[in-house]
Amino acid sequence: MFLGGAQAPAPKNISGNLLHMNVHEYQAKAILGKYGAPVPRGKVAATPDEAAAAFEFLGEPQAVVKAQIHAGGRGKAGGVKLVSSAEQARSFAASLLGKPLVTHQTGPEGRVVRRVYVEAASQVSRELYLAMLVDRKSEAPAIIASAAGGMDIEEIARTSPEQILTEPIDITIGVAGFQSRKLALALGLRDRQITEFHNLLGALYRAFFDTDASLIEINPLVVTSEGRLLCLDAKMVFDDNGLFRHPELQELRDPEEEDPSEREASKYNLSYVQLNGNIGCMVNGAGLAMATMDIIKFHGAEPANFLDIGGGADAQKVAAAFKILLSDPRVKAVLINIFGGIMRCDVLAQGVVEAARQVGLNVPLVVRMEGTNVEQGRQILNASGLKIIAATDMEDAARRVVALASSK
Repeated sequence: MFLGGAQAPAPKNISGNLLHMNVHEYQAKAILGKYGAPVPRGKVAATPDEAAAAFEFLGEPQAVVKAQIHAGGRGKAGGVKLVSSAEQARSFAASLLGKPLVTHQTGPEGRVVRRVYVEAASQVSRELYLAMLVDRKSEAPAIIASAAGGMDIEEIARTSPEQILTEPIDITIGVAGFQSRKLALALGLRDRQITEFHNLLGALYRAFFDTDASLIEINPLVVTSEGRLLCLDAKMVFDDNGLFRHPELQELRDPEEEDPSEREASKYNLSYVQLNGNIGCMVNGAGLAMATMDIIKFHGAEPANFLDIGGGADAQKVAAAFKILLSDPRVKAVLINIFGGIMRCDVLAQGVVEAARQVGLNVPLVVRMEGTNVEQGRQILNASGLKIIAATDMEDAARRVVALASSK
């Protein structure tokens, strides 16, 4: 019997303005179930008593209680348990709810468990891996499958890449019959399982496109002891840029599961992703932002974030972005790299000065600006009284900011 809980991390794609929204397992299963994917019966609970009631509602001799957080590795971390009574469900839920669960994807601080999912237990014969995602290499959606289900798929890809099967999808025809049959046979499925697998891929494909998803992951997809396919765990990630079409999906967002800085950035429509370095970066344009991070790494340091303020930012938006940068205690120096096209350099300078005065600039600031109204922007910075280091080009800016961060 497999308890579930192994998931790959959500993609943090920082090319362009593409950001992602995660949902909980129980929400993903509800969506996939509407499209015809086979999912176990289950009920979400926010209190121990609700967990006990959920066990009784299912009416099964055994159930699995799963912590609901936006992170994989829940089973290994003790966040998933097989229970045989309502009292056991209540007791295990009480041990999880309101407490942090630490997995390999949460960091040492963990994530606070606010809900559990009580699900009918399944008798498992085999565990498989199945996902649908945007494959940038083939410039198409793709099916990823492996017979090594229930395991860390990144580790499998690294150590045994031959076990990972990839099948690009032609969006003009969808999932073709020959594709699903080829994958099914490669996964060791036979007879009616091949038809079930084809129907499952069709359900995932419809859900993928209808919801503007960037990832659907089933890990594990199991073959039960009766020989049927079942989505024992499910993960869905949605493209933020498509959420305006899906108010029903926006309601599924759980702000408590999001990084506070990223949540604040979303209020101002800023493309912000927190990273692990100590040099804060504020750039306009995704390509320039990627190049800025690359040149920081080239000089031996690590960026603390990806932050693209966009081409049409005003002073208020720039100020908000700068405050978010400075709120990160790991940041030892800040690099602002702006090429003024649509984004005017004087507007940027006004926003930076306003934010620095409000929050107090206590780390070195290196600015490289070129483009529209660059001289006016430099005058604003020079007249501000702030300790700002002007850089002549990207190379000079990177060298300076790395040296300043290293000396802190």
